[in-house]
Amino acid sequence: MPSIKDVAREAGVAISTVSRVMGASGYVSAEARERVLAAVKKLGYQPNRVARSLRSQSSQVIGLIVADIQNPFFGQVSRAVENMAYAHDYSLFICNADEDAEKELRYFQAMAAEKVAGIILAPSRSRSEAIGEQVAAGLPVVAVDRRVAGVDVDTVLIDNVDAGDRITQCLVDGGYRKIAGLFGADSFTGRARQEGFRRALVRNGLEAHTVRLTPAFEEEGMVAARKIIEMESPPDALVCSSALLATGAFRVIRQAGVVVPEQMGFACIDDPPWGELVVPMVTALRQPARLIGEIAAEMLFKRIQDPSRPVGEVCLKGELVVRGSSTRAKQAAAGC
Repeated sequence: MPSIKDVAREAGVAISTVSRVMGASGYVSAEARERVLAAVKKLGYQPNRVARSLRSQSSQVIGLIVADIQNPFFGQVSRAVENMAYAHDYSLFICNADEDAEKELRYFQAMAAEKVAGIILAPSRSRSEAIGEQVAAGLPVVAVDRRVAGVDVDTVLIDNVDAGDRITQCLVDGGYRKIAGLFGADSFTGRARQEGFRRALVRNGLEAHTVRLTPAFEEEGMVAARKIIEMESPPDALVCSSALLATGAFRVIRQAGVVVPEQMGFACIDDPPWGELVVPMVTALRQPARLIGEIAAEMLFKRIQDPSRPVGEVCLKGELVVRGSSTRAKQAAAGC
């Protein structure tokens, strides 16, 4: 295994020059840099990451804390971040916070203590002061899916108000008028999507039939949906604000024998994997999850390289995928 001394000898430069080239820090002439890189390639030199991290008090490792790894959206984000990390010669630590602020804080502080190079985070609804302290101390942080309340960090998310508006408008266009909404409780995305839901109804001269707020997990979606369909006068359509809530809700609707879309229209934000496997297929507002992960990782690497760069926010639009669940049978030919 060649050493840094071997590279210096081959390139005809000092060991400190090789160190500056490999660490991308300090001035090195273009000619010397080319000689070092040629020597590295010829000898097959691999830098000692442990030693480098001890010297720099940081590492070639980034952290990713997701709100719920069972959510297909976060699975796609995680895959995209991992691909980007590998391409940039970084390793990735992934932690699942389960929408639990205490769990999130514990993982965040553990990553900071291990001197990760930076953290990508889908923040919970609280404990942002701890994040702010680490950001102020110089830890690069990028938020995905949600903003960090009161902390100025790079952020990547979709226009959640627009998403709630468009998915609701699709049901209105499909002929439904008594529309209920099932939203994640106490979350930035849930509140924003509910705002869009109400905006679309008001624009069409309608009122929400029912609004249920619940933790955004499948079992909670089942419980909330059961209460909705067992109402004395149930709605004629249901909007769900996430894939997991939609999974639970659709399961209950089927178990109860409610016919979609004739008796109840159905649409959701996020595009669950089973959405194209049922009849009718489910209308969804698809989030660009992979793109979100890629952009977040790229923003993090830029922040690591240049801590003083201006903080930015990228807000993407979701894609409305219209399928059979959102239009009454007699209007199916017209679509949404």
